[in-house]
Amino acid sequence: MMPRYRWLVTALIALAVALAGCATQPPGEAAAELATPAMPGRALQERLLALDPAHISDQDVREVLAKGPTPRIILIHGGVYPVHLLMESFGRFLAGMGYPEARIRDPRDGAWSYSPYMATTQLAGLVAWQYERDGMRPMLIGHSQGGLYVVKILKELAGQGGERLRVWNPLTWSFEDRTTITDPLTGRQRPVVGVSVSYASAVGAGGLALVLPNQWDDLETLRRIPDTVDEFTGFFVDYDMIALSFPGNPLDKPYESDGKARVRNVTLPPTYNHVTVPDSDYLAQDPQTRAWINAYVPGSGADPSSLPARAQRHVLWAADVWYSIKRHWCLEAQRFIRAHRSPASTTAGAPTESALR
Repeated sequence: MMPRYRWLVTALIALAVALAGCATQPPGEAAAELATPAMPGRALQERLLALDPAHISDQDVREVLAKGPTPRIILIHGGVYPVHLLMESFGRFLAGMGYPEARIRDPRDGAWSYSPYMATTQLAGLVAWQYERDGMRPMLIGHSQGGLYVVKILKELAGQGGERLRVWNPLTWSFEDRTTITDPLTGRQRPVVGVSVSYASAVGAGGLALVLPNQWDDLETLRRIPDTVDEFTGFFVDYDMIALSFPGNPLDKPYESDGKARVRNVTLPPTYNHVTVPDSDYLAQDPQTRAWINAYVPGSGADPSSLPARAQRHVLWAADVWYSIKRHWCLEAQRFIRAHRSPASTTAGAPTESALR
């Protein structure tokens, strides 16, 4: 483990059960205004369209995907200070694997992740702001309390919050006085409610965090995923006493689709630690581990036992999330290109994944 994280693990394990306060990081100096992604040249368009989203190699990432349009990844860290440093580690892992760093970090102050003490309406409004600007749907990834927030954001976007959602601008750190956006692929006005994301995941979401007022939810629908995401993966750590994931707990239900969303449930071994699951930046630096991650396919029964001992405590989660990120990165880039080539072929809202293949 990197020296700067050694002290962190000890402190976090002691603090995790307490779930004590973590204030939202204050915004820093305003970043430069972001530009709408430009259409890549014809040769790169053809290379992007030729990719198989289910089989993206390290070379495909470096030589094709990273040179084309890239959707925003919105990371949401857990609620115990300073757990945000562990989600920063995951952000650095993604950058190390080839994801453009600027498409992960907050455009205003450069933070790697958002706090689960922000309002879910802010983050839902951010999804709409980002989609309007990019023409590509963001991805949401949450850890612990941040995982609970991911699900609540999806519900906000589905209109389950009972209020009209406003666009939230991260550059001004404030709501805009509008509840609609101009869909960048159709040119039509559409409400924030109904905007979707391509991929979302949550790890270690539930348990003790549910006692906090900002996490209160209907327990009957706590893990029902609405249609505001194409694919959702819920990760559980076996015998996770912080998330209360253990046999016999009636609240420890699997995630399920509330409609058309594709939902997967993945159980990680009990050797994984609830707090330190995202500590993964080093995985991208070891050639053996990097190759294992790039060859990983969900459901293939990939065995990490040949990897260094430390990697075995993080690599299954990191590899699974990275596989899904690559897949949806590719699908969104292809969707972006096809929409600009033939705008009339898209429908108001978001074309389905099958229609874009």
